[in-house]
Amino acid sequence: MKLLSSQDEVLLLAIIALGKDAYGITVRRAVSEATGRNWSIGAIYDPLYRLEKKGFISSSLSEPVAERGGRSKRIFRVTASGVKALMENKRVKDGMWRTAGDLAAAESV
Repeated sequence: MKLLSSQDEVLLLAIIALGKDAYGITVRRAVSEATGRNWSIGAIYDPLYRLEKKGFISSSLSEPVAERGGRSKRIFRVTASGVKALMENKRVKDGMWRTAGDLAAAESV
């Protein structure tokens, strides 16, 4: 299985954390707060659509929202394939962190 990019991993984790509130703006806010970097809306939506095309997330439109002028929100959720990809990423990274050992010792190399 191909590993997820760091960007994809962060997006999937944000969607899981947000639950039913996982739509573009809230995902952008969560990812920006987690990374300390201001993500453009394009930097959010392009990978979200790519993740959906790969089957790692799905999306649906909410009921129209009055405060949005009657427009719907596109709500994202992580699929079983997305969870499996996240678990595989975690397994590989955890193993690499264990074998990497002490970072302070590696810094002196």
